[in-house]
Amino acid sequence: MSGRRQRTLLSAPNGIKEKPEISVVVPIFDEEDNVGELHRRLSEALESLGRPYEILYVDDGSRDRSFERLCALAEDDPHAQLVQFRRNFGQTAALQAGIEHSRGDILVFLDGDLQNDPGDIGLLLAKLDEGYDVVSGWRRDRRDPWLSRRLPSLIANALISRVTGVVLKDYGCTLKAYRREVIEDVKLYGEMHRFIPALVSWSGAKVTEVPVRHERRRFGKSKYGISRTLRVLLDLITVKFLGSYSTKPLYVFGMAGLIFWLLAVLSGVIVIVERLLPPYPQAHNNPLLLLAVFLGTLGVQSIMLGLLAELMIRTYHESQAKPTYVIRQVIAGGGLRLRKPGRAGAPPELASTPGAERGR
Repeated sequence: MSGRRQRTLLSAPNGIKEKPEISVVVPIFDEEDNVGELHRRLSEALESLGRPYEILYVDDGSRDRSFERLCALAEDDPHAQLVQFRRNFGQTAALQAGIEHSRGDILVFLDGDLQNDPGDIGLLLAKLDEGYDVVSGWRRDRRDPWLSRRLPSLIANALISRVTGVVLKDYGCTLKAYRREVIEDVKLYGEMHRFIPALVSWSGAKVTEVPVRHERRRFGKSKYGISRTLRVLLDLITVKFLGSYSTKPLYVFGMAGLIFWLLAVLSGVIVIVERLLPPYPQAHNNPLLLLAVFLGTLGVQSIMLGLLAELMIRTYHESQAKPTYVIRQVIAGGGLRLRKPGRAGAPPELASTPGAERGR
């Protein structure tokens, strides 16, 4: 195997000419004992659907023989494609690579530890066919330890649902299905892959949730721990800020500045009142005067920070021609033409509306 192939491999789907409708993205990290059974069950489940598909495995810097076993599987199955990272970058980066290297109009994410049942992919696709853009799996009968896994997950799910306004019972379930049009422009960082339903919902995507099966881990060790839960909570702050104030940062910084100013004025008034009443303390000896000056300075800094953020946001959007809105579709007058928007910043494509050709 060449040095280049050892670093990154994307195998061409030999023998398959049609474009896949479904792309299953599976991040892999030290799962050598699982990949064989996983691929067999995945292939059986996808073949039973009767729809063109591809399976994209992203090896996230595995230290065992996962990649070698995946290479052997890909040689015998033209549906399989592999991407290998130079080192471990994390599950979010692996899913981002899967989005960028896949070709299907529907993307399905699946863990590589065999705790998700590939047979449930059909349930997600059936729900997508009802008109939804995102279908999230809900591990209703979760087979994980209560104290170390399920309890932190319950707390995190409740907090994420409350903060984002997108209520899901199981944000942490990797098994999800997406329409490419709602996810291809989403860029993922940190541990933000679990927030994708909220991010795309804020852009107008229809999100729902369906119960899926969950199995105990048979081989290998879990890569999850309490530290990941803490990182998720920090990412939640970022997601909330981006979702609510990404195009108007002055609102949050300016509001903080006004609150600081209000507290500064209140402190100053108390200093004046105390100076006029017995025992008539000297203002320069009153610690509230120093507090008023401090709060007033914080208010100025907060508003200036908000103005700088506004300039950066405008530079970001205008320099890259990034719109501040997302269009589902545009229908021209008379119903003769349907304008389908392309990717962000791209001109819309034109197509006839149903019945338009008959009316001509």
